[in-house]
Amino acid sequence: MNTAHPPVLIVGAGPAGLVAALTLLQNGISVRIIDKDPHPRIGQRGAGIWPRSLELYNFLGISEVNNLGTPAPVMRGYKPGTLEVLKDSAMVPHIEPTPAIPFCVPKLMGQQLLDIILRRHLEKFSCFVEMGTELRSFEQSDEGVTAVLAKNNTSETFDTKWIIGADGAKGIVRKQLGLTFLGETRDDTRIVTGDIRMTGVGLDRLVRFGFYMFYEKLLSLRPTDEVGDDGWQFFLFGHELDLAKIAESEKLVFETIALLIPTEISFNKVVWMSDFRANIRMVNKFSEGRVFVAGDAAQYAIFKCFFGLNSGVQDAFNLGWKLALVQKGLADKSLLETYSAERLPVISEMLGVTTSILDKAIASGDASSGRTPILFMLGINCRFSTIVLDEFVTSGKPINAYGVLDEGHLEAGDRAPDAPNMLQVARAEPDATTLFSLYRPWYHTILVFAPSLADATPVLGALEAYDKSVVRSAVVLPSSASVTSVASPADLVLVDQEGHAYSAYLTEAGQTKVFVIRPDGVIGAIVHGTEGVKKYFSNIFVDA
Repeated sequence: MNTAHPPVLIVGAGPAGLVAALTLLQNGISVRIIDKDPHPRIGQRGAGIWPRSLELYNFLGISEVNNLGTPAPVMRGYKPGTLEVLKDSAMVPHIEPTPAIPFCVPKLMGQQLLDIILRRHLEKFSCFVEMGTELRSFEQSDEGVTAVLAKNNTSETFDTKWIIGADGAKGIVRKQLGLTFLGETRDDTRIVTGDIRMTGVGLDRLVRFGFYMFYEKLLSLRPTDEVGDDGWQFFLFGHELDLAKIAESEKLVFETIALLIPTEISFNKVVWMSDFRANIRMVNKFSEGRVFVAGDAAQYAIFKCFFGLNSGVQDAFNLGWKLALVQKGLADKSLLETYSAERLPVISEMLGVTTSILDKAIASGDASSGRTPILFMLGINCRFSTIVLDEFVTSGKPINAYGVLDEGHLEAGDRAPDAPNMLQVARAEPDATTLFSLYRPWYHTILVFAPSLADATPVLGALEAYDKSVVRSAVVLPSSASVTSVASPADLVLVDQEGHAYSAYLTEAGQTKVFVIRPDGVIGAIVHGTEGVKKYFSNIFVDA
């Protein structure tokens, strides 16, 4: 890893930038990451983390996000002007847990804590965010990018190979690239949100969202211990509130909350606040030459605090492994074109989904209206991608890039399912593992489902031609298999003791079927055998 002169400059140290940095570092690519703010951002900001994002954090080895995040408790509405409960409802839809979906519960974690966790993981690679460092301009050529940086009124010229702009909707990277940011800003839908410290008689800290209303003035409170034992994330909205004015005054925030909650309130302070309007915008493409955009720099979802953070992390994860292979010289630069090609349809459909949810909530007056499991992001796919290969799929089914998960249907381009209690037999002491524990962002995982080790041998032989640092293999045997010898060129030999893997991957016990799992946990290929594997990797690696 070239730490003296990193080949990648990441602009912006929010979750998208930090995940991009960590993905590259785990791939052995050093990075320099800067942020123009002099201090790390405070506040909850985007607190909702959906199951697909939890899976990606798991692949990165960041277990703290799921472990420390809190499930969404009940959402409670009160009768106007009172503390009398009107109704309780779920803020997020419910799905039953299955062996294929280990993270089925969305979690809440403020961005302030999330950033701290991600930075700690970066620091394991001796990578530290350079705060107060701003990108002023850049010029690119066929060989690299020259950036002009500024810190403490001192300019610096920095030569690098690539730039990732994760610097937000108002950042410089997208603007200097000349990318469009088409869409709409809905002035009729505005929110003031932030973190506040206060106590009040009768305020229930076990309630996820308390909705207090007085005519067309509405307040939502969410208890958050990250701010303090008296901490709350607040949302103010309603046509009768002068939200632009309220956002400029801590005193007006106190007065408005006191007006809407009919109880004695003791205010401490506003920790952070900002006002948001409903924005629906996205770029026309995610890159130009050697410069890329991700997260809010590329797309702006309605009330991004619920969805944008998740999409930005997924942008970064899609880009990271591809950029690493190109930088290592293992893949052609054309692989990077699939970043934009795979993410644009997803973001376009995501904006449509979130807009529909907002419209239903406004029309019904119910904030939970229109929320379905599509929000879990488990059905997001790139079946349409030019680099995925499926030898089993039947054509003709319409493709929804931002779809609903259907566990009875699986194609190349879909999220790879998990399976627990897989017995590792090629060990001195047999041990149980999960398929998710195999998937990591620095290599492809080849799953060879086969009746016996002998049936898997031809595919495993073909894999010998590929770099072992970026391709790993596992033979998956049915529970009925008789394993008398574990001598195998595979990295792992697994017995599917309870049939979860064969069920999730829709494979019969007597069938040989090969799944190529990309470093981002997406199924890159579903093929019959050796020729299919070679065909898939011919679109990934040079000289494959």
